Amino acid sequence: MITEQSLNRIWEGCLQQERKSQEMLYKALSPRMLAACMRYATDRDEAQDIMQEGFIKVFTQMQRYRGEGSLEGWIRRIMVTTAISRYRKRKPMVLTDELPEGVILHMSYNDSSLETKELLSMIEQLPSTYRHVFNLYAIEGYSHQEIGESLGISELLSRTTLHRARGVLKDKLNRLENRERLCMAC
Repeated sequence: MITEQSLNRIWEGCLQQERKSQEMLYKALSPRMLAACMRYATDRDEAQDIMQEGFIKVFTQMQRYRGEGSLEGWIRRIMVTTAISRYRKRKPMVLTDELPEGVILHMSYNDSSLETKELLSMIEQLPSTYRHVFNLYAIEGYSHQEIGESLGISELLSRTTLHRARGVLKDKLNRLENRERLCMAC
């Protein structure tokens, strides 16, 4: 695990256009950045493409990092922005302001046996628009205003889409819970 201090030393080398430092930065952060890109991509190949494009932006726009906040956070934001840009170019957002019938808007699930990878798998199965808004809000910490600006939708539509995504996840969790109860009864 790389420390913030050693990451900053590597970054100094990157600012001096040292290829070895750029390679070290890439190797140090690529696993975590790939994981971030996977949340927005349809498959691993696309996630790798997004990550490569993101690192190109990092190395060509290094002077834009002002040292405010963590360097890793700044790079992650570039990866997310790159993924969103790719998505917007590929597929326009088409949503209505109506909620589907029967969608429950509040989520609560207390089963501690639910693995993180299972939850991430459920998120990956969301329709792409729902997945993007959910990831941006719940995982990346974007506000609805920022999500709206990034995706070219209204703040209200961002909120509505988040509620829809939560409803779909709630439904999946309820089905999983019911399946587990049935298995226990067997």
